[in-house]
Amino acid sequence: MRNIIITLSLFLLASTTKAAIPDTTIYVSPGNDETLEDALIASREFKRLHTTADGYQFYTNNKDYPHVTISLSPGRYELMEPLTLRPEDSYLDIIAPNGAQIVGSRQVRLQSAGMPINGRNALFAPFSSFNGIAVNPRQLWVNGSKAINSRNVEDFNKMNRILNYDKKNRILWLRGSDLSNEQIADINDNDGSMRSHILPELVLHQMWEVSVLRIDSIFRSGDSIGVTFQNPEARIQFSHPWPGPMYNSKHDSPYYIQNSWQFLDSPGEWLNINGMGIVYIPRKGETTDNTYTDIPVQENLIRVEGTPERPVTNINIKGITFSYTTWTRPSREGHVPLQAGMYLTEAYKLRPQIDRTDNHKLDNQGWLGRARAAVEVSYGRNVNFSNCEFTHLGGSGLDFIEGCKGGGIDNCKFSDIAMNGVVAGSFSPAGLETHLPYQPADKRVVCDSLTVNGSTFTDIGNEDWGCCAVTAGYVADTRITNNTIHDIPYTGISLGWGWNRTANCMHDNYVAHNRISHFAQHMTDCAGIYTLGNQPGTIIEDNTVSDAEPPAYVHDPDHWFWLYTDEGSSNITIRNNHCPSDRFLKNANGPGNVWENNVQK
Repeated sequence: MRNIIITLSLFLLASTTKAAIPDTTIYVSPGNDETLEDALIASREFKRLHTTADGYQFYTNNKDYPHVTISLSPGRYELMEPLTLRPEDSYLDIIAPNGAQIVGSRQVRLQSAGMPINGRNALFAPFSSFNGIAVNPRQLWVNGSKAINSRNVEDFNKMNRILNYDKKNRILWLRGSDLSNEQIADINDNDGSMRSHILPELVLHQMWEVSVLRIDSIFRSGDSIGVTFQNPEARIQFSHPWPGPMYNSKHDSPYYIQNSWQFLDSPGEWLNINGMGIVYIPRKGETTDNTYTDIPVQENLIRVEGTPERPVTNINIKGITFSYTTWTRPSREGHVPLQAGMYLTEAYKLRPQIDRTDNHKLDNQGWLGRARAAVEVSYGRNVNFSNCEFTHLGGSGLDFIEGCKGGGIDNCKFSDIAMNGVVAGSFSPAGLETHLPYQPADKRVVCDSLTVNGSTFTDIGNEDWGCCAVTAGYVADTRITNNTIHDIPYTGISLGWGWNRTANCMHDNYVAHNRISHFAQHMTDCAGIYTLGNQPGTIIEDNTVSDAEPPAYVHDPDHWFWLYTDEGSSNITIRNNHCPSDRFLKNANGPGNVWENNVQK
């Protein structure tokens, strides 16, 4: 095995001559991109050789299944494919006693671009693939700091606002003064140069989410500018009613254009020339002698993949930093979310509306998908992360997708993440319309008894502003406690899903002793803590919420709250929370909610 030393410690039963199941530690140092995979294979082989055939076959229920520790020496472990933990890997610890970093990127030294770009000195990193894997990153980090995708505005408070919105013809109208003729020509790219490898995008602020729309064409018409978009996002954007852009209003929706050669003009900005490499405008002091990039190759780093019958059991991951991932779907299909970063795959308005028993009428339909995360867990039992860090990530941080029982996170740090920090539970399966209650017949698919404790979240959702520090959907018996959340674009903790008061699989969740501040920095219609749906036995108590910071460009700068029980929220107790005032919203709630003593300074 490359870069692996295996130390076996065998223990004998004192009362018999039969050997007990031994444990072992596998020591690993940074090597090639298969180092961790080799260690995992060594772990499986040890387990197979030190248990009976029946023990190996029925490992998930066998308390004597061998326990293995993979111990990482300090350093950087680069992956070219995700490390996948399967049921055979149960009873495994992956630890870094002195810290270690698992990354999904390759470091490349920047060189001179050989010519100025838009009057600026520029650096260049040529690449098309690494080890045969095509590279098309949406994120870039230079000397450990996140670079900015080239855009037409530096200060978001100076974003232009849309003029009109033609749903029938699928045209977004801008003011004629927003773009010059040269900028329009550049975005349309009719010159056949390397710019034909660049696909500009329009990022549109819409109430409580932002859409990323790949531009198909842009043209002048009178004193206005029309923009059309590529499919599938054009179809979804102009057919879904909620959330929609504001126009002909007091606060028309702001927007910006990114990923365009014309706007590559400020230090720290970069551009992906698809299939050729990246161009970067260096910050002060960055030269070809001291500047390198982390170019993300992977969308996720670790997958825990069990099944309902054979979950991955008793996994402990400790002391590891997970960094440098991307999420490329918006470059191929755009990104039109409904809420909390969950993107729409189909959506449209209903005429007439649907009557729902015990619920408000429904005026729209929608089906969803979810972004990739650096670490993903499906059908894991007691999968735990402690003292880990999730940072410099292009999707979400850690996602307990489905079928997770017990486990969770403790004393972890989440920062510089494009999407959500922690995600847990279903947000309606792909085939279930998202306003219908989720009550699966097989309760093994429901995430329950998870813990998110003692962790810090900051600079979350720094690309998709509609994301949250902690986003829990259809979960049960889940505890979100003792966390510190600050400097985030939208909501701190979002709990529940469905916009429906009908009974579902959620119950007995607990949100307590969290400190949430400096939220709503890019969006409104949000809160420090937000809920949806019927959640019998759920308690929200002893949280401290303060310092909302809504910007002037949102659709309604006053529409934010310390605590917010949204549509269908039912049977939830909200008590003894520390809020500066009674700025709470109870929107279309169901029965059984209890509010007590929530204004404590």
